[in-house]
Order: sequence, then C-alpha cells, then structure tokens
Amino acid sequence: MTGPGGAGLPPGDLTIANVEVDGRPGSTVRIEAGRIVQVDRGGTGGGPRAPRRGEEMVEGHGGAVLAGLRDHHLHLWSMAARRSSVPCGPPEVTTTAGLRNALRAGARGALPGGWVRGYGYDESVAGPLTAAALDVLLGPDSDRPVRVQHRSGHAWVLNGRALRELGIDRLGHPGVERSPDGSPTGVLFDLDAFVRDGSDAPEASALGPVGETLAGYGVTGVTDASPGNGPAELELVEAARRGGHLAQRVLLLGGSDLPARHSGPVRTGQVKVMLIERDLPPYDELVATIRGAGARGVAVHCVTRETVVLAASALAAAGGGPHRLEHASVAPPEVVDLVRACGATVVTQPGFAEASGDRYLREVEPRDVPWLYRLRAWVRAGVPLAAGSDAPFGPADPWVGIRAAVHRRTAGGRPLGPDERLSPEEALGLYQATLTDPGGLPQRVVPGAPADLCLLGAPWHQARHELDSALVRGTVTEGRVIWRHPG
Repeated sequence: MTGPGGAGLPPGDLTIANVEVDGRPGSTVRIEAGRIVQVDRGGTGGGPRAPRRGEEMVEGHGGAVLAGLRDHHLHLWSMAARRSSVPCGPPEVTTTAGLRNALRAGARGALPGGWVRGYGYDESVAGPLTAAALDVLLGPDSDRPVRVQHRSGHAWVLNGRALRELGIDRLGHPGVERSPDGSPTGVLFDLDAFVRDGSDAPEASALGPVGETLAGYGVTGVTDASPGNGPAELELVEAARRGGHLAQRVLLLGGSDLPARHSGPVRTGQVKVMLIERDLPPYDELVATIRGAGARGVAVHCVTRETVVLAASALAAAGGGPHRLEHASVAPPEVVDLVRACGATVVTQPGFAEASGDRYLREVEPRDVPWLYRLRAWVRAGVPLAAGSDAPFGPADPWVGIRAAVHRRTAGGRPLGPDERLSPEEALGLYQATLTDPGGLPQRVVPGAPADLCLLGAPWHQARHELDSALVRGTVTEGRVIWRHPG
C-alpha cells in the first residue's frame, strides 16, 4: 500500500524482520507503542516468532533500516500550491514561446473568475518580467488575473488585471517595485500576504499528496520554515495530522504570534526573521528582535555574505537561543569564524549544489563561488549543521541533497566546492537529527528511540554508493507504516 497509512492513529506495534542494522544483516527490529523496544542484531533474538495481537509484521529482505530522514527546512503550503500551478521556468519551460503557451493554457483552463498562478520563473526564459510583459504574453487572455512566482520564492510578478484587483497601486510598501513615474511595474518582493486570493485558501487535505511524496523518500519529519506561519497555519497542520492527511512529524517556525507547542507530533519552534538586502533592519533593531524572541530563539534567513555577517554579529550581541541560520549560502572563512562565535546552528541546502550549481557558476561572483553552501568547513569549525531542501524552491528529494553533499558536482557534472565534500554517513546524518535539535546527534536504530524509520531495498554498503531515493522500500513513523513501495 501507499499513502499516509498511520496518520492520525495511535502509535503502533510493528516488527521488521530480516534487515541490516548498523551493518549487521539478519537483524530484527521490534516496536511497541511507537518506540523501538528491541533490536536483535544478526539473528541473536532466536529467530522468527508469531506476531502479537494487533502487531504488524514487515519482511525487510536484507535491506538496511535507517533512522528516518528529516527535512529541516521546507515550505509545505507552497509545495501543495504547486500541484495546481503553471510551471514557468526550467526545466519545463525554457523559451519565451514556451512561457506564452504555458500561461495561455493556464488561463484557459482556470475556473471563471479564477486566478492563474505560475511558479519557477527564471530570467533565462524571457528576460526581466513585468506586468506589461505578462500582458503581452497572455494576449487575448490578459483579462485573467495572473501572478508568477520567481524561482527564488522571494518575488511575484502580477499582470495588469491582478494589480488592479489587489489595489497594489495604493500599497505603500518598499517591496512594491515602481517605475520612474511611480506606477507599479508588477514586481512584488516578499509580499506573499498581499498576493493571496481566494484560491489560495489552504485546506488540510491539500497536504496529503505532499506528505505521501515525502514519505516515498523516507522522510518522517519536516520543519516548515515559512515566515508567515501563525495560529491559522498551526491549526491547519494539526488538522492535517488529525485527519490522516499528513503522517510526518512537523516543526513550525513562524511569527511571534505562533502559539507554543512543545510536545506531540506537531510542535513550534523559532521566530523566523527575514534579512533581505534591499530592506535590512537597523542593527540595534535586529538585536532587539532577537532578544524579544526570548527562549524561543530565532531562525534568521540569510543568503548573502553581508546578511550572514549581520545575522551572526547580531546573534552574538543578543545572546540567548537556541538560534538558527537558514541557508548561510555564502560563507568565506572569516564568516565561518563569526558564525562559530555566535553559537547558532546552520541549516543549509546541499541539494542546491547539484540542482542549481551550473547557474551559480554562470551568475555568482567568482570570489563567492568557493564559499557556496559549505559543509566540511562548518563541520571542521564545530558549527552544528543540519540540512533541508527549501522545497519547493529546491528539490524535495533529500537523497539529492545527500548525494550532492558527497560528490559536490553540478547537474552538468562540474565540481562546485569539492573541498566541502562529506562522507555518505556524514551526509546522511545531516537529515537524521531530531526536528527540535537540528545539528544534534543523528538518531539511531536502538531500543528506546522513536520508531521513525526508513527501510531500504539494499544493505548500506551498497546504498552508500548509490544514494538514490529509488532504494526506499518503506517508511515508518511512530511505529506505523506510512508508505510502502508499490512494487
């Protein structure tokens, strides 16, 4: 079976037989009430036995059982929204004609009065995009409200109809790009709340396909790093869990109004702070914001070297914690030293080295290329390190990130920061710490541990050379099988 399976149900009893645990073949893992109670390594537990009442039995066929994977930085609702959106950038769309056809098809397929939502636009497709350019591309369909998200996730481009419907001309916000005459160009930076329309109203059931996709990769827990998370988003995720739509454990980062949840399958964490170069806060204000977060700590979005320096300096001055640096994408040696001194955990995205590395080599300043999405440097400096995907803005498959951390090659096969390589075991460990302690010790398959597991179709000595999600045969959360390979 595939699908959420155990979501919304009490923790289960399960035995997984004939598996490899820590390199020992022929092992058996017994689970009761959602926790591992026994690991018979190499058949030392006396061989097969009859199942207990209500217990599920799984045959492992000699594959490795690993602690389940955790994606420490993604965006659940954006992932759900993409399922009903129009691709507007590579790899699906690479030319102006392709973009025109995709947008017009989306407009003609939308419900009457409904919006068209595009995603993934890259300037390589048709240059800088504006409201006027969108209307030309849409042609006779320009009477539809259309918005297209940039591949970075930090900008939207609205067509003329959308600008008028949302009253953007009256919005006095620095995120609204304006032409010399003061009129909006159609480009909005980091203004997600202002571009939502009725079709964006999220439903708990929308997370079902997202959770199933992640389960197929062996993912048992996720951290949603969306800055707008508040009471409504928390209730929706809790409803998704209760309703059986989402089986993974979830940690929500978000605004200062996000209610506290310190136990259960859905928890809340740090206050998300966005550092965007075009609108940086004064240093003293940033320090005050960090101190105001108190014991919750902050998770600071910082991509450029300048924003990483600002974040690390402010964290060191404010103290407290636990704090996180999200991305820390450009980190030369002196920046690594600053981050080490501030005591924050770095949550980075190794998958970008493979998925976007060729573009980085074309577009990033040569002086910054050696310092992109570093791994070995953080480990060597003793900085706690964890990994996420940033999905849907990066590849949701964590095995892409694991593979990229090991090989440090772009999709085109070019090296990108080869000195940052990790071993397969180190790379896997970036995805195995608990959600509340990213950068902590990776979870292990041992008695007493939560029964959040990933079952592979091969022993680890083989899997460590392949590092591919195609190896995943089953995923277990809280002692219940939430996904089985359909084969």
